[in-house]
Amino acid sequence: MSSPVSALPSSVSKLLNHEAAPGVLLFVAAIMALILDNSPLAWLYDGLFDTKLTVGVGPLLIDKPLLLWVNDGLMAVFFFYVALEIKRELVDGHLSDPREAALPTVAAVGGMAVPALVFLFFTWGQAAEMRGWAIPAATDIAFALGVLALLGKGVPPALKVFLLSLAIIDDLGAIVIIALFYTADLSGISLLSGIVGAAALFGMNRMGVTRIAPYVLVGIVMWVCVLKSGVHATLAGVVIGLTIPLRTREDEEPPLLRLEHDLKPWVGFFIMPVFAFANAGIPLSGLSFEDLLAPLPLGIALGLFVGKQVGVFGFAALAIRSGFTRLPKDTSFLQIYGVSLLAGIGFTMSLFIGTLAFADAEHARAVRLGVMSGSILSGVMGYAVLKLATRRAAEPAAGAVSARA
Repeated sequence: MSSPVSALPSSVSKLLNHEAAPGVLLFVAAIMALILDNSPLAWLYDGLFDTKLTVGVGPLLIDKPLLLWVNDGLMAVFFFYVALEIKRELVDGHLSDPREAALPTVAAVGGMAVPALVFLFFTWGQAAEMRGWAIPAATDIAFALGVLALLGKGVPPALKVFLLSLAIIDDLGAIVIIALFYTADLSGISLLSGIVGAAALFGMNRMGVTRIAPYVLVGIVMWVCVLKSGVHATLAGVVIGLTIPLRTREDEEPPLLRLEHDLKPWVGFFIMPVFAFANAGIPLSGLSFEDLLAPLPLGIALGLFVGKQVGVFGFAALAIRSGFTRLPKDTSFLQIYGVSLLAGIGFTMSLFIGTLAFADAEHARAVRLGVMSGSILSGVMGYAVLKLATRRAAEPAAGAVSARA
């Protein structure tokens, strides 16, 4: 599979290969959506994603607006990629070592629980709004890592590993939440067909099938069955990803690593920006400060900005102080606090859970307003704190060099 970046001129390709590029592109896509949805071309923006697209064979038809093809189709590919990352990290990566996995796991638990509690504090007693409790529990990996990458080489490698592990565990939690709490009315036949497809995938894995094509073909059929079953179709992507083999003969490149490498630029430079562009548009006409203070957007914004930093940093500091785990190498508590702020950048993941929680336009607008405001606050403050922490870490090193000179 050729990369969308490799086909560009070398100077542009070099720029896009920067670690911060996917996060910057997400931000640009969101800004473009906001501009278009508040311009004379708003009818074109809204009409584009309302356009029906039908795919079918005989009586089997999938007839959905383009927006749902993005949210159910492209996001299934995204979660497939996330499942590949999770499996690799759990089997061979940083999460395979219990000592290294302890801190991000504890921090991720706090980073999901406390934001949900903050959200419920503001929406308690409002049954419809309370359905969105999981929205501020999510973290956007690309955006958070992009902000961290803007700080340059002063960031300790262990801090990046901590943020990446935290976000991956967070994604695993989001997958479980979607499966348990955001499932519609079930179709027994379709669900059973999906389970048969999953069994076939796991069977191929156990039999040592390493060709990717059989997994893709069975996976597509399974995705259709899951889509029709009432279980969200992105979970099919997760199951497919977890069945891709990571262990092969020594002379053979594992299919999982090959797929992860090939999909990374497509996810970062196409799937996630398209999702952001399709879901970040907010009509601002008639919007007032009181709208931001409504329970739903306020609960989301403060869940991301306050809940995430309290949950991630509080649980991490407690685990370190109690001796359960230790501070990552060459990092400080201030840097861990900065990362806990970056974890409040929910953006694409929070927007996605918002689409599952609310289908009507009024709630969707409130979700987007809360997610955007909370994510921007978290990103700006996280960058500022990490910039300060990086400068403080560099001062002793600079002083030591001067003393030796």
